[in-house]
Amino acid sequence: MDRPIVEIDDGDTVWRFDRSFLESRWSCIWGRGCLGILPEAAPQLGHGCCSLGADLDGVDEARRIAALAATLSPEVFEHHEAAGAGGLFGDDTCTRTRVADGACIFLNRPGFEGGAGCALHLAALAAGESPIDWKPSVCWQLPVKVDWEPGEGDTEVATVRGWTRADWGDEGVTMAWCCTEGERAYVGDRPVVESLADELEAIVGPTVYVELRRRLGPAGGSR
Repeated sequence: MDRPIVEIDDGDTVWRFDRSFLESRWSCIWGRGCLGILPEAAPQLGHGCCSLGADLDGVDEARRIAALAATLSPEVFEHHEAAGAGGLFGDDTCTRTRVADGACIFLNRPGFEGGAGCALHLAALAAGESPIDWKPSVCWQLPVKVDWEPGEGDTEVATVRGWTRADWGDEGVTMAWCCTEGERAYVGDRPVVESLADELEAIVGPTVYVELRRRLGPAGGSR
């Protein structure tokens, strides 16, 4: 069955939103029972979706991440020494962050005095800034996925939906769990269109986001 779609024409881009996901009560449960994305469920590791290095959106993003990482101290960045010795990226192409000790080099493990979780995320909050401006785009956008395809003339069609296991490619086949599938993570107190307001607005722009909120209305779904 096709999912209900909200379509907003923004001129150069026709945005198509998966209404069922945006009205769902999905909420990130990292640190609250998230099983991770390894072949076996491993909530005790606190990896969440960070067991793999983060794919980066080109050279400019890699440079931005490197510049921000240079501001992090060992007190807030558990793998500061490893980053200094072996770098931040998986190879010379700088297309993915490096895996250190089984997960993304920026992931502080449970029990770290500077705080568990993404070192970039924590540093952004400490600086009074948005994690959107600090983290790799794929990280702050998750679990939102945008599919791009050509539209009529010079336009594009962008479909905004929830990330699925298949979006991980071959690695997704063996994952213990993908957060948007099943019922475990649908425990939020607000619909996604509200709880991920900052992320959605950063993806589609303020004008489209305001129209999206108008179209969906004040009430969200229960799943």
